[in-house]
Amino acid sequence: MREILKEKSLVLIFTLIGATGGFLYWKFVGCLSGTCPIQSVWYWSTLWGTAIGYLLGDMINDFVVKRKKKAEEKE
Repeated sequence: MREILKEKSLVLIFTLIGATGGFLYWKFVGCLSGTCPIQSVWYWSTLWGTAIGYLLGDMINDFVVKRKKKAEEKE
């Protein structure tokens, strides 16, 4: 279990940053009229921020893991 958390810690960090960013986006920029489906309710913007944070973190994590494997093969 610890190995999985250690391997995916970057993804978890980016997911939390995305969720926080989505919430803060709703708080400071969001749509007050209610006509914007994503921005008008806090949980939708937080969910979208979480999804984007997860995808970005997973992409960066895959890049880092592949780079480490390539460096280990050279040695």
